[in-house]
Amino acid sequence: MKGHPTVIRDHIKLPSSFPILISQTEGVSPPFQRLHWHTALEINYIVKGSGHYLINGNRCDFQQGDIVLINSNDLHRGFENEGLVMLIVMFDPAYLALEQRYDTELLTPFREMGSRFENVLDRSHPMLGRIGSVLLEMEGEYKAKEPHYEVVVRAQMLRFLAFVNRYFAKADGMGASQSRGMEIIRQTLRRVEDYIGHPWTLKELAETAHLSPSRFSALFVQTVGTSPMDYLIQLRLSHAVTLLETTDAKIIEIAAECGFRNLSNFNRLFKQHIGKLPSELRLTLN
Repeated sequence: MKGHPTVIRDHIKLPSSFPILISQTEGVSPPFQRLHWHTALEINYIVKGSGHYLINGNRCDFQQGDIVLINSNDLHRGFENEGLVMLIVMFDPAYLALEQRYDTELLTPFREMGSRFENVLDRSHPMLGRIGSVLLEMEGEYKAKEPHYEVVVRAQMLRFLAFVNRYFAKADGMGASQSRGMEIIRQTLRRVEDYIGHPWTLKELAETAHLSPSRFSALFVQTVGTSPMDYLIQLRLSHAVTLLETTDAKIIEIAAECGFRNLSNFNRLFKQHIGKLPSELRLTLN
């Protein structure tokens, strides 16, 4: 049912420099009462009340204190009972792509929905309240927008996903083929990071994994949440930020070291993803 052509996709506008939205709603707003889908990942924390989701044809009942996970492209619609208040977190799957250098299973709760994980986390688990508190803390930071709140929100999201992976996975959910796929991507991420300035192509990355480009791309997107080349751009820009903050190297030298052969392209991508030009970032550091 995923990506059904007769159901309109919702275009969730997420800022490229900080692709996450956090809000509270009373009841189910009209756009989400119809069957819909979107590419953003979605987390719902039920603050009050109850209701149910229809997700890919399956009914998922929820009540106060529950946490509901909805994957990219899942067809879903919400139904409310009286007094429903929900905390809704929506974010780009690529938002945490760089962190998956260290934990390639970070987004597994979404990717393996229905096998290792359920849409509604086990309400009998003693850790549910703790990770619910993490979501509320994340919302508080997002609303207050105090200095460096983006970093705190990101850190809280990592805590939330780490706890979901640790406490809510089914023990026998991952097969041997999935484990091998995770390890292939893990090795690729390490190699790319070690040779960040290399002019990687999709074909070359696929060859290092001993896969066809199409199979490698599909496995990479499934694991990391973004395409190999998009991930490479994010990794290079992250390294560029580090060099801008910790060295006095010229911007054109930093661009070259990070694998950008064209300075104007580097400036454009940096502005798009970081929210500032490299020169503007460096000025704020002085």
